[in-house]
Amino acid sequence: MLSCPACGHDLVETVNFCPHCGASLAKLSGDTTRVIPTVVEEFRAEDLPDADAAAIAALPAGSALLVLLRAGSADGRFLIDSDVVTAGRHPRCDIFLDDITVSRHHARFIRRDGLVWVSDENSLNGTYVNKKLVEQERALQSGDEVQIGKYRMVFFSGQG
Repeated sequence: MLSCPACGHDLVETVNFCPHCGASLAKLSGDTTRVIPTVVEEFRAEDLPDADAAAIAALPAGSALLVLLRAGSADGRFLIDSDVVTAGRHPRCDIFLDDITVSRHHARFIRRDGLVWVSDENSLNGTYVNKKLVEQERALQSGDEVQIGKYRMVFFSGQG
């Protein structure tokens, strides 16, 4: 079994990044994928623009919103209002994220049992929730940070 060179955490051989600290493991496996820089700044709800805060407040029950963060400020919104929402680099994905760090069919958001669940679709760089690799389907809670490739988004659930 391999250990992360940055933190010493035990690793599964098939990961590209340490699930504990997020360090790139490309040097260990010989992988040549791009390295996504570690996010240092933290999201603060009070930094949301008024338009995004109003959109979150107006969300009906059963829907959700992903607010895209860029350089610490919001810069885009993705509504989750159907049972399955796909995210990836393929133009037919519901959430189109056009960057090489995103797989064509990267992640899937599923509404079930009053919750929104996220799963990784065997992407190359992985999907992260609150800086932890999503290894199996995971329920999201308002305020969770979702990272797909270089894109950071904050999840908000409609309380309606």
